[in-house]
Amino acid sequence: MNSEIEKNDSEDEISLIDLFAVLWRRKKMIISITVIAAIGVVIFSIISLTLPPESSFLPNVYTPEAIMLIDNKSSTGNLSSMLNNMGSLASLAGLAISGESNYSQLAVFLVDTNSFLDAVTDKFGIIEKLKLEKSPRAQSRKTLKKLFKAEVDTKSGTLSIKFTDIDPVFARDVVNFSVAYLEKRFGELGLDKNKIEKENLEVNIANTYNEILKLEEDSRRLEQSVAYGASYNNIPAITIEMNRLMLELEAQRQIYTQLKVQYELNKINIASESPIFQILEYAEVPDQKSGPSRGLICIIVVFAAGFLSVFLAFILNAVSNIKKDSQAMAKLRGTNEE
Repeated sequence: MNSEIEKNDSEDEISLIDLFAVLWRRKKMIISITVIAAIGVVIFSIISLTLPPESSFLPNVYTPEAIMLIDNKSSTGNLSSMLNNMGSLASLAGLAISGESNYSQLAVFLVDTNSFLDAVTDKFGIIEKLKLEKSPRAQSRKTLKKLFKAEVDTKSGTLSIKFTDIDPVFARDVVNFSVAYLEKRFGELGLDKNKIEKENLEVNIANTYNEILKLEEDSRRLEQSVAYGASYNNIPAITIEMNRLMLELEAQRQIYTQLKVQYELNKINIASESPIFQILEYAEVPDQKSGPSRGLICIIVVFAAGFLSVFLAFILNAVSNIKKDSQAMAKLRGTNEE
């Protein structure tokens, strides 16, 4: 029993020695391939860095980021009903029509919609910039989807939007336009009720105020007509019209007062409650590239070249052993003859 164990250990030791011997015999090839790969990838990286970004095969890219705060506390009921109305469109986008749906998911969904992508395309001339000729609208959408990245941080409740491009200023402008677009869309969807009520109150207050001014002007004209000597026959009609104007003016003033009270209460509600969509940080022009990591690429290429050269060394050794094995060669010749 002990002799068999010693024999197996001896065979394992011989196998390791054989493997090392193969590598040692092919050491020049292994070293040469690895060194050539290392020199090649370094030259490749240097050339890609010196060329202009537009013509470089590995240009620096920049990824500015904007951060928004999304209030999901009151989103359950409102958003679920809205998604039910949206129907299949929300289902295709992967938005669950359930209590788990929230405004953050809606924001991510909007970034992936064709209307948003088309708005970016039209604003910045993506089709002309990328010189898209075949199916330009579809190609621009496909390209932008790869460059945009919307992420939700569930811990902080923040939404970040990123856009990657070789031009940092252009990337910054695209991100900030996207933020403004989302803010406008959230307003159009009617999610922030306090904000909508505030806007409606402002319109109604302005209209009521203009109506009061108009009624006051009409009253002054009637008073002036009496003062300048209106005919005796017209005095009763003027009196009736004056009373009507006074009643309507008083009603409008009461309406104006009530609207102002509602407006002030609404301002208090807005101050006490955070809005659904808040812009915490606009994108800035990044002064540091987000990629590519040329150092990492060099390391990966060198290690890959080393592994491939070792693998090639074993393949060449196996081929050499087969050529020296007469029985194996005879089998190969027989196979070829067949």
